[in-house]
Amino acid sequence: MLAVFKRDLRSYFTSPLGYVFIAAFLAVLNAYFYINNILRASSDVASLFGFIRFVLIFTTPILTMRLFSEEFKQRTDQMLFTSPNSVFGIVFGKFISALAVFTVVIIFTLLYLVIIAAYGQPNVKQVIANYIAIYCVAAAFISIGLFISSLTENQLISAILSLAIFLGLYLLDYSGIGMNNRIINNFLYAISMFRRYENISRGVLAISDLVYYVSVASVFLFITTRVIEKKRWS
Repeated sequence: MLAVFKRDLRSYFTSPLGYVFIAAFLAVLNAYFYINNILRASSDVASLFGFIRFVLIFTTPILTMRLFSEEFKQRTDQMLFTSPNSVFGIVFGKFISALAVFTVVIIFTLLYLVIIAAYGQPNVKQVIANYIAIYCVAAAFISIGLFISSLTENQLISAILSLAIFLGLYLLDYSGIGMNNRIINNFLYAISMFRRYENISRGVLAISDLVYYVSVASVFLFITTRVIEKKRWS
């Protein structure tokens, strides 16, 4: 697992992909922080992290599209499958390498907090809750993108399918808002990838919400492992 993690993490920064992801993410975050916090003299961090959650819809496909698709296209998957690593070790190593690249972006957000703290008083509990929550959301998104990447050798198809799924989940999440049907509203919230985050963003760390995100990541990592196992023996 560690060997796969190091190999994939290195590949992000020996190609333009990792830099494109980080640069694109930070470009829109800097613009949002300047407009929402600097110009308005606001110490609110909840909206900033909520925006990060939204940006993940469009940037996660860039981060995950190559994870398995490139292996299949370059025919390096056989070398990977015959290595001493277990299938789950391969899948998890790729997963944490993508999460590590996302961590680079999150480290840069600490500068925002320093700026906010210099001119205001950010809510520490809210900040910690948002960092935990955004990692949970990122883990869920990356696991889904990793699964899609395991289904095709075409990176573009992988990215488009992942984007379509994330946008679909976003629209599904908010489609029930304002509806009078309580059953449908409860069902949509139960599968929600976005509305659940709103409670956490206010500093309310509900165990059920955290378990939901961890469960989504775990399920898709398991499914991806099964897909790769099937390819390994086919």
